[in-house]
Amino acid sequence: MARPFTLTVGSFLSALVLGSTALAGGTGFNPWDERVIREGIDYDALANDPEFSLEALRDKGKELFEGRFIKDEGAGRPNATQAIVPTKRRRPAGHMFLRLSGLDANSCQSCHAMPVSGGAGDFTANVFVSEGFESADFDTTDPQFSNERGTNHLMGAGLIELLAREMTADLRAQRSKAVVAARENGQALTLQLETKGVSFGVLTAQPDGLVETSGLEGIDSDLTLRPFGQKGVFGSLRQFTVNALNQHSGMQPAERYGVAWTGTADFDGDGVDNEISIGQVSAMVAYQATLPAPGRKTPLPDIWVEAAKRGEHLFSEAGCASCHRPSLPLESLVFQDPNPFETAGTLRPSDVTTALKLDLGTLDWVKALPKDDQGRTLVPLFGDLKRHRIADAARDTLGNELLSQRFVARDVFLTAELWGVGNTAPYGHRGDLTTLHEVIDAHGGEATEARKAYTALPENDRQAILAFLKSLEIAE
Repeated sequence: MARPFTLTVGSFLSALVLGSTALAGGTGFNPWDERVIREGIDYDALANDPEFSLEALRDKGKELFEGRFIKDEGAGRPNATQAIVPTKRRRPAGHMFLRLSGLDANSCQSCHAMPVSGGAGDFTANVFVSEGFESADFDTTDPQFSNERGTNHLMGAGLIELLAREMTADLRAQRSKAVVAARENGQALTLQLETKGVSFGVLTAQPDGLVETSGLEGIDSDLTLRPFGQKGVFGSLRQFTVNALNQHSGMQPAERYGVAWTGTADFDGDGVDNEISIGQVSAMVAYQATLPAPGRKTPLPDIWVEAAKRGEHLFSEAGCASCHRPSLPLESLVFQDPNPFETAGTLRPSDVTTALKLDLGTLDWVKALPKDDQGRTLVPLFGDLKRHRIADAARDTLGNELLSQRFVARDVFLTAELWGVGNTAPYGHRGDLTTLHEVIDAHGGEATEARKAYTALPENDRQAILAFLKSLEIAE
């Protein structure tokens, strides 16, 4: 039985209240000190501070995201693997840095840097994702041990997570109503699941309360949307951050690798206890959640403006927008940390007395986003937060992995959000396709008809679609 995480961060870290008295000096470090972590951040104090400053917390998160962790503050995990479940090595690591099973970076920005902090990564920033905890410590590029992945950008990630939360809540509410109706009527009820215009297949509720999920499409049987990672397996920025800190930098967050779950404050055996507190993870989440959404490239020459306008229309006509939806409506802009649907091993709402709330609606770039006739914010992601089969025997480039991840088939991937695609080349899950035309032409599986419609177009129409896609940029 899992033990709950108790909020005792303040007992081993000095409190930093990011309100009216935020960021006071006196940390005891010289200004040239190479440490990234110079003070503690008390989660309880943040969540209960009436003068809480989102900007100050975001700034601290940026320091942690961009800083280069050093050995003296916990970088490295000599006796622990990169596995997401705390796992000891069979033998101590021979090297601190290893591009395969890690460490492969001592800063988040090492990979997420193009064209700005929080952006994407070139092929040189590829990571190796090992599935199966028995092979989590590996030193080969053989695809039977790991999947090689390119680095996605994190811009607009807070809005993506909020959309996923609302869609998850809606789908679960639909399931609950179906279960009640089946019990009351004494007969099975089959329900078409749809939220924000995206269909996720069908489920059948039985009178005895059992729910058949074999008809679901693009989502796990628990009806939780997991919008992060190329396979759509991470449900929150917090989970993504906790995993990445351990895997890539060997900085082990206390909420998963501390006493509550492992029985020790130094699970990786590097001599540093409680390397990252829950408050510090929250700061990193705040930074990522407030990264501005990509937009449209400006200024553009008239020839590009005209081509992009026509290309956007052709993009929809070809069927590309059936998965790469131009926008999804968002009801609430309040980002609760931790995520209401968080799972074991990462901070959960039941672990805290008061949840930290970040109001993204106060951000200028969010205020500038369009609204629909119901007052909902339209998030221009060009995605659907759903998994799709994207490869087949005729087009296997995007299904070239040998390992399934979290039981997601190797040719099934989350729809890539296209906002920012104009300046985040290279493309494909491995980052080995150099042009937008190449990655479109690689589409198979469920995208076959859309790909055929694109390739059947005259060259000037295909160029118009590319002009449109190249206009979707992350602002520099």
